[in-house]
Amino acid sequence: MNTLIEGAGLFLWPLGFCSILVVFLISERAIALISGRVVPLSLLQAVRKGEARSLKVSNQSAAGRIVIFWQEGARGEVLKSYARSELIKLQRGFFIIDSIVAAAPLLGLLGTVTGLATLFPEHGLPDSQTLTRGVGLALSTTMIGLCIAIPALVGSNWLSRRVEILSSQVDVLVESLEQQSK
Repeated sequence: MNTLIEGAGLFLWPLGFCSILVVFLISERAIALISGRVVPLSLLQAVRKGEARSLKVSNQSAAGRIVIFWQEGARGEVLKSYARSELIKLQRGFFIIDSIVAAAPLLGLLGTVTGLATLFPEHGLPDSQTLTRGVGLALSTTMIGLCIAIPALVGSNWLSRRVEILSSQVDVLVESLEQQSK
């Protein structure tokens, strides 16, 4: 492990930053996207039973804010647009995760090219120490970049699926509210 980290050289800093940032963002979004925090089941059931007008809801959840907005008189496309804006808020930070998924392997590739470039000095063949350092940089940065990007991609896909599920619950909520408006 020490050899891997030492072999990455200067590229360890941006790769390490990407790693820490993606772990933070995926963890934060995973906590924020807990189903009960976005669309509490009790609230959804009460709205589906037709009790939306008499509900006392908190604005702590996206569903709660949508119900409050409906109680204040929002209907039709205005309510649907508001629900879409609440769903967009749930995707906060996704673009950074997607950027890291793309950038980490590219940083690894840049390390590979840099490591291989050191193997070709201006005159003659490289000495064994330069050869070892160059190959070590090439392999280490590629491996670290992929070790960051692959779990980040899995995390990004999982979070996207969570938002899809929550989106369908919000759609049910909005349609139920629209039915009670009639």
